[in-house]
Amino acid sequence: MCFLFPIIILFLAGCWSSHEIEELGLTFAIGFDEGRETDLEKKFNKMGGDYPKKNRVTLTYQYVNPYTAGAQIAVGSGSSQQPYINVYGTGDSLQQIGSEIALRQDRPVFSSHLKVIVIAADLLRTYSLKELLDQTLRDNEIRLSTLVLVTRGRASDTLELKDGTGKIPAFHLTRIIHNDFRAKKILPPITLAKLPGMMKAGTSYLLQNIIGADGEVKYAGAVAINGKTNKLLGFLDEKDLDGIMWIKGQGVGGTVKNYDQKTKKLTAMSVDHLKSEIKPVFKGNRLSFKVNINSEAHLAENWNTTETAIDKKYLKRKEESASQTVKQLVEQITEKMQKEYKADLAGFGDEVRIHYPFLWRKLKKNWDEVFTETPIQYDVNITIEEFGSQSRH
Repeated sequence: MCFLFPIIILFLAGCWSSHEIEELGLTFAIGFDEGRETDLEKKFNKMGGDYPKKNRVTLTYQYVNPYTAGAQIAVGSGSSQQPYINVYGTGDSLQQIGSEIALRQDRPVFSSHLKVIVIAADLLRTYSLKELLDQTLRDNEIRLSTLVLVTRGRASDTLELKDGTGKIPAFHLTRIIHNDFRAKKILPPITLAKLPGMMKAGTSYLLQNIIGADGEVKYAGAVAINGKTNKLLGFLDEKDLDGIMWIKGQGVGGTVKNYDQKTKKLTAMSVDHLKSEIKPVFKGNRLSFKVNINSEAHLAENWNTTETAIDKKYLKRKEESASQTVKQLVEQITEKMQKEYKADLAGFGDEVRIHYPFLWRKLKKNWDEVFTETPIQYDVNITIEEFGSQSRH
């Protein structure tokens, strides 16, 4: 063995193509906005630094700052410098914009560690998601685990955080999604791996919407994408998305808030368990749906401080009130899907495909149109399993 080891070492391949990390422009986020040249780009153009292009898209590349990131992560906000650098480029070719960045930065774009892509919804009015992400999906350097988000504002605003936070926006955005156990208004993550199938399916779908202002970001509802064109269909606010999540039986930790009919006082319940069953019913060439939603919750907040005793009658009233609140919520978003968006955004078509494949083959090409005329009946049942130690009398 002592004789073989030196010989084996001679045949081991080394990292001949390795690069020092300080030499790489580690890019953790890319933002897509409508084309709007920065002041710096305009100055470069006047001095002969322009090239043939149309200003269709402005990309924001979020670099890690190798000279401050380590210190920021270690000591929080001890440094006055941000741990990231945002670099902007405008043009009509994503590939060319990236090449132009290499003419300005000593560290070219390196996207192997890309975490998130943020797309401005306004872009999706003009260009399809397929067009915008074609170069990204062809790039072997970019991992398919990259999260895709949409914003109603400027994507560049969502990639800025207040000075002194010590956070890199790309990581901040991807970590918020893990709060779904506390906030039911967060969609399951949509990554580059999932998008090609969604874009080819022909049915409408949702992407998580985020907003950015004054160095803060927030997950705020969703953006509806037309399944046939892969362009913007419309916006869902937080209440709309909450209704979608109830229909699909996704998410826990949400809050059911209402006012007691008897006392007019506010009551809030926290969702501990949620299950939804969408049943397609096909009889006499007529399709309809029955949706059964069952949830377990605990009484988290009660502003009626005079009624301290908890009995079965009291709990029953609270359960019925909460169930009615959720039923109104899902009925409202259903009406919005059928009359305003004219699209199935809650996965009803998937249940038809599973239970009636022969029927789905006939309906799938025009499913959104069929969905708008399909009756849907909801049955909601919320059970209070816990009401807190303060109320045990």
